[in-house]
Amino acid sequence: MDVEEIRKVETYLRKLFRNNDIRIQSFSKKNDSAEVYLGQESIGVVSPDEDEGDYNFHMAILGIDLE
Repeated sequence: MDVEEIRKVETYLRKLFRNNDIRIQSFSKKNDSAEVYLGQESIGVVSPDEDEGDYNFHMAILGIDLE
């Protein structure tokens, strides 16, 4: 993902969740996705859906986090 894409998605997520602590950082070796953080914690991955012009956000919730 390029810088412009990252900023657009980051702005959208911050507004959607009303939280300015959300940030998106590109992977150093991958161009097809970026990591989503809440504060210092990684919470998921966002990637473009090139066929549709949309973006996919994937968030895993680990069982250990629910304990």
